Amino acid sequence: MTYSHVNYEDVDEVSDGLTFLRDPLDCENLGVSVLECDPGWEGMAHDHGDEGHEEVYLLVDGSATVTVDGEDVAMEAGDAIRVPPGAERQISNGDAESTFVLAGAP
Repeated sequence: MTYSHVNYEDVDEVSDGLTFLRDPLDCENLGVSVLECDPGWEGMAHDHGDEGHEEVYLLVDGSATVTVDGEDVAMEAGDAIRVPPGAERQISNGDAESTFVLAGAP
């Protein structure tokens, strides 16, 4: 088979609202996740400098703030942001539910 196909709702969450799709899709060089955030949810501040992973966060629904190295970036549905590996990032959700698609490589 030359492709992989899954529905993220059929994959077990790794934590509340976070679903990793890398393994179910048999990805070799790309991580893909879906993050469904409750109102007021806040993720932990982190970076991927040790792994060398850059990430793109695409906000599919809702509104949220992504803080990158201390700078708040307001996001609305349809916005995407690229974060380099060593930059500290943190997602803070708005007053309604939101959904992100997160992609990271290598």
